[in-house]
This record gives sequence, C-alpha cells and structure tokens, in this order.
Amino acid sequence: MKKYHKNIDFYRLFRETLAGKIMNWILDSHIHLSDSQYDTEIQYIIRSMEKLHIKACCVSMDNPNSKKTLELAMESDLIFPFVGIHPEKFKDNLDDMEELILQNNDKISGIGEIGLDRTYIESEEQFILQKKVFETLLSLAEKQKKPVSIHSRKTLDEIYEIMPSYSINGVLLHWFDGNKKQLQKAMDMDFFVSYGPAMIYATDKQTLLSKTNKDRILVETDGPVRFSKCFGFKPAQISFIPSVVFCASKILRETYDDFSTILEQNSSNYLGI
Repeated sequence: MKKYHKNIDFYRLFRETLAGKIMNWILDSHIHLSDSQYDTEIQYIIRSMEKLHIKACCVSMDNPNSKKTLELAMESDLIFPFVGIHPEKFKDNLDDMEELILQNNDKISGIGEIGLDRTYIESEEQFILQKKVFETLLSLAEKQKKPVSIHSRKTLDEIYEIMPSYSINGVLLHWFDGNKKQLQKAMDMDFFVSYGPAMIYATDKQTLLSKTNKDRILVETDGPVRFSKCFGFKPAQISFIPSVVFCASKILRETYDDFSTILEQNSSNYLGI
C-alpha cells in the first residue's frame, strides 16, 4: 500500500482549518495530557485545540496522575478526563482508585488507560494481580456506564476472552497492533480501534486501517510518545491529529471533510454523548 506522508500538504490543511473551512470537531481519543512533559505548554495546547477544532480524551496512569487529569479537565471543556491504572502501574492502590471513581463519577468521562501487558510483569502471580486490576476497573466502568480505553499490547486474545463478561458500550482498543484476524474479532465485538501518527508512514497500519469498519475508527496521538520519520522523534503533539486524519482519509478514499464527519460521529458514539 502506498505511503502518503510525502504527499500531505500540511500547511494547506492547517490554513483551511484555521480559516474555519473545516468545522467538524476531531477527537484525539488517547493522549496523556496530564503527563509532566506537557506541564509547561498546556495552556498553549488548549489554545491550539480551540483553533484546530480538536477535543481530547486525557487518559491516566495511576492514582496521582488521575487526580491531575481531573484537575486539568476543569481548565477546558475540550478535555474528557479518563482515570484508571495502566498495566505498568498494576501495583498501584486499587481501593483508592475505586474510591476516586465513585467520588468523581459525575466528572469522569471514561476509564483508562487500563489493560494487560506482560512486558511489565516478572511472574505469573503478578499477571494475576494485573488482571485483577483490569477486571475490577472494567466492572466499575460497567456499573458507572463509562467507556474504556484499553491497552492491549500482545494480549489481545486474552482481552477478547475477558470482555464478553462485561456490558460496556464504548470499548476502545487504543493503538491497535493486532493482525487481520484479531482486527476482524474486534469488529465482530463492536469495539472501536484507533490509529495514530505511525499510520502515516507504516504500511502495516495503513493496511489494517483499510480493513477496519469505518464506523469503528478513531484517531489518537498517545502523546507524549515519540514518533519517527516525518515527526522527527518529537513527543507527540495534539496538533499531529489533522495530519493523521488527512492521511487516513486518503487511504479510505474519503474527502477530509467527509472522514472528519465520520470521526465526529464515531467519537460521540464512543463517549456516549
């Protein structure tokens, strides 16, 4: 499949967006805006979001970071706060997280980043604990009727076994990195999958995108993750999103406007708004 990043007219796209010709709101479905790397520029980021018509799901890593996410969301209604315990932080206090969710239910937009990842464990006992944290937070999301943002690196099949036990309307497999068979499974289960800046230069991601149901696609940056090629290993910025949308629209043979309309509807369905 053809790589599109060399042909993207970024400046034209940004000029049209700033001029108000492109009016759809685009959702960065997964970004860590409460990460310390963004502390010194968060006000600039929020202003950029206003200019570029971008909203964001700000996901969290643990209890302290979740509290910071909730504080950040108070600064702008463009930020949807997601709280949770990342699989890397599986040793974090689960009782405190449950209490945080219950006490702030009306302020929380979703639960995440949560999931499974054996990269962060050293024994089967630790994986059992990681799984317990994941399942407890899924149960809370179900009870509180919140969408979830799931980390599924090399654990998709295990997650597919777990998810039928829960009734959650908005399930996002963020940064989808499975194979075609696993993608079809996600589609069969009515999950959303998201694609980020790597899709602009990675042909395997472009192929997966082309085989994804259009009503299940979301876009993300996963900032402050760094991306190579045309992004020069810079920490992901929310302003990368229009480039991701532009590239995806070409792969899917949609106009930018039409695809952004699809994304806006998908985002609303995911968030339940």
